[in-house]
Amino acid sequence: MDDTQGRIINLPKMADPRGNLTVAEGLKDIPFHISRVYWVYDVPSGESRGGHAHRHCREFIIAAGGSFTVTLDDGKSKKTFLLNHPYQGLLVNKNVWRTLDDFSSGAVCLVLAEDEFSEDDYIRDYSDYIEYLKCLK
Repeated sequence: MDDTQGRIINLPKMADPRGNLTVAEGLKDIPFHISRVYWVYDVPSGESRGGHAHRHCREFIIAAGGSFTVTLDDGKSKKTFLLNHPYQGLLVNKNVWRTLDDFSSGAVCLVLAEDEFSEDDYIRDYSDYIEYLKCLK
């Protein structure tokens, strides 16, 4: 897997004794226009999130609080990223299977998505995902 499938991007961090500030702007810090923002929280111990791929939508995943791991799978290899800094995030390109695990207590997963929600964009079964990848070649 090369970093075109997914990579960590550091965001601007303005250190301030009153509390730090980080900004993420679409087409500047994030390489796409942001159409949707959502967050996942109160994930019970031992549970996983994700478990799907997108045909078109790129996402930028941030640990806004706490920590969790994201495993990216391009059908040939897997790479796991620990997200635990609110000033960096993981760019996940299209056609990449992602699974989120190991949520710390109080973790908040913030996702900036390129597209509005469309069920047709999702591939939710791993065997369907592998077949889909074969059709792309």
